Amino acid sequence: MKYKGNFFSLPNEIFLLGLGPGELAVYCYLRRCENQKTHQCWPSYRTIGEAVGMCANTVSRHVKKLEERGLISVEPTKVTTKAGVTRNGTLQFTLLPPQNVITRYYEEKLAELELATERQRVQKCLEQQAKNPPCSPL
Repeated sequence: MKYKGNFFSLPNEIFLLGLGPGELAVYCYLRRCENQKTHQCWPSYRTIGEAVGMCANTVSRHVKKLEERGLISVEPTKVTTKAGVTRNGTLQFTLLPPQNVITRYYEEKLAELELATERQRVQKCLEQQAKNPPCSPL
């Protein structure tokens, strides 16, 4: 059986980033909709909500969180009518390379490990000093 375009890829590391179920659902829907060449899509909050079982306000909250994490960027678009009137268009979602967020995640975890290791080293040193106090002056 051959599948044509009925799937999208998702890096396994995306599950390490601590995304909540709502954020993950919205992110997955945006990945499903994205143009593979431009990495952009234009679904409304209502459309996303209908697809993932959320109201538009909840979708909006999750979109803001995804934007803060650096997984997506969101820009409003403008539409000019035939009469020459400019109106608000749809939102343009750009899915940013998740590798940047994943790399930052690993860098933060490495920094946490280095800090924990340094704390352990200092603790061990203090314990050694407590066992063998320096000579007091006469």
